[in-house]
Amino acid sequence: MKIQQYQVDAFATKVFAGNPAAVCPLDEWLDDQTLQAIAGENNLSETAFFVPTPHGYHLRWFTPEAEVDLCGHATLASAHVIFTLLGYDKDQIIFQTRSGDLFVKSNNGLLVMDFPAIPSFVCDAPSALVEGLGHQPLEVLATKDDYIAVFPSEEVVRSLSPDFAKLKELPLRAIAVTAAGTTVDFVSRFFAPRLGVNEDPVTGSAHCALAPYWSGKLKKNVLLAKQVSKRGGDLKCELQGDRILISGYAVTFMVAEIDLG
Repeated sequence: MKIQQYQVDAFATKVFAGNPAAVCPLDEWLDDQTLQAIAGENNLSETAFFVPTPHGYHLRWFTPEAEVDLCGHATLASAHVIFTLLGYDKDQIIFQTRSGDLFVKSNNGLLVMDFPAIPSFVCDAPSALVEGLGHQPLEVLATKDDYIAVFPSEEVVRSLSPDFAKLKELPLRAIAVTAAGTTVDFVSRFFAPRLGVNEDPVTGSAHCALAPYWSGKLKKNVLLAKQVSKRGGDLKCELQGDRILISGYAVTFMVAEIDLG
């Protein structure tokens, strides 16, 4: 059995930037063990799989170690494949996911994702978070899945050199670190060692919580963001009530074929 696979650099306008995701279009679902094995073999932060439905596509995302409820960059990559490589001729893609229906439109190559905004709440800073990051945050918040650690400057966020073994002790999935930006509204980095991804290059789903936080701080609904990982990536975020529009570009890096024997 052979499966087509695409590798796409999401939140990027050129290859070797943004966040790489593997995308596998399927006619019908394979068993979960095979999906997880493919993601582990790819060893990218996310591998996306989708199957056509009467109203769009059923979309799932896997890290090398686990299936996740929401992933931004692999959704962007999947939409890029559907719009540009699979001949999709409608204005909007509807993805059915574990986080509800997600919507993606293409505006002259700029992909605009319509995601749920994720609330966050101030919490005490766990000792493993402070020790793992090596710096005391100004403020720590939590969503149902992740911590958000706020720092005083972009320089501090860029300089962090985490102890990933210590961060792996935390009970939540991952840690987003953030600060006001020097050339954009805010910057971030994202660490998820519990999912087998020490640092994710560009994390669209994290901005579902980061953008509402910074919208409240900066008193604006349209924000420009940059994830300041080694590869880096640029995002535009627009709050619309309990939804958030996250926009970015994507480019195809590789077209391949998986041989399952």
